[in-house]
Amino acid sequence: MAQVYLVSLEAMAIKKPVGLITRGTTNPNRLRRVDRYIANLPQLKQAQPIVVDLGFGATPTTSIEMLQRLATTNPEVTVVGIEIDRERVERGLPFQTENLLFGLGGFEVPLPKPLTGKEVDVIRAMNVLRQYDESEVLASWQLMQSRLTENGVIVEGTSDELGRIASWVTLSKTAPVSFTIALKLNEVEKPSKVAERLPKILIHRNIEGEAIHSLLKDLDEAWFRNSALSTFSAAQRWIATCRDLKNSGWPITNNQKRWALGELTLDYEAVAPLNLR
Repeated sequence: MAQVYLVSLEAMAIKKPVGLITRGTTNPNRLRRVDRYIANLPQLKQAQPIVVDLGFGATPTTSIEMLQRLATTNPEVTVVGIEIDRERVERGLPFQTENLLFGLGGFEVPLPKPLTGKEVDVIRAMNVLRQYDESEVLASWQLMQSRLTENGVIVEGTSDELGRIASWVTLSKTAPVSFTIALKLNEVEKPSKVAERLPKILIHRNIEGEAIHSLLKDLDEAWFRNSALSTFSAAQRWIATCRDLKNSGWPITNNQKRWALGELTLDYEAVAPLNLR
């Protein structure tokens, strides 16, 4: 498998990958929360899904972990780690298997042999756009979207270094569809801590008058209002917080089972920047 891949790696060098080299931080378990979310997506439950870990970083850790987690849902899944840095790709080669491949590329999401030319079911692009300008986000989204199957999705967002706080936008082939917050509840004083790890499209919009600011404000208020439930568990307090927000009109789309994991998902339009509506 590695020998086949090396041929495709050389071929990819003809075209310059689209994007910038990231810092490459790849702490173990950093992306466990987003992997858990992806494992529950319908796209993962179809036959032989192709999932891309875009910008896997200085080591192939996140791609290896991603395959381990997603394979428990679907053993037929193939994970492809893609990096814009050739040296990082080469570090992944010794870990290749039939279901774990590595390729050189950027937002154009090229696939190595034997997947060359195929479309992608899921692209995870975590901590990739953080260093870009906000004005560059939509073009990056559109390029990735062009590589999706008709019902494929992109999960794009940011997490802290230890994976305790994360948020992401889920996009279809044509538009952003949802926004998710995922927290390690017993280590977070208040939900608005996620403001530091919002996706690039939202991180500069946490200001008065913008919807994401209103959401985080309402989250904190509901969290403190339900503080007595922390006696039972942080999860019970979060479930009550999410229920309060849903009852107040926020279009929350996930259920109590996901709330108990520290997740909250709602329609993207509810938090979209005013200038993009």
